[in-house]
Amino acid sequence: MLTQPYHLYVERVDPDRNMARFYTLAIEPTLFGTPRLLRRWGRIGTLGRTMVHHFEREEDAVALFLELLRERRSRGYRVKRAVGLGRGQCPTRIDMQA
Repeated sequence: MLTQPYHLYVERVDPDRNMARFYTLAIEPTLFGTPRLLRRWGRIGTLGRTMVHHFEREEDAVALFLELLRERRSRGYRVKRAVGLGRGQCPTRIDMQA
């Protein structure tokens, strides 16, 4: 079982290059209690593509989660605030209005 929830949503937007990308990461338990890392990416406003990684230990899933986060941050992606997300939901767009 997971010790804490892991959910991340980042975007990279560059109007000059017509770039509007999102990337989500979430670590969730499977039906058997083992962790899986769910990745989703694509153009903002689309469903994008999905990839799932299965692990035996939560530590291995967290290590890949952090590695992918560092990689996305180095490519210009910025964290956006996720509001009202339930378990297993990955948004395609979150507007930052406070």
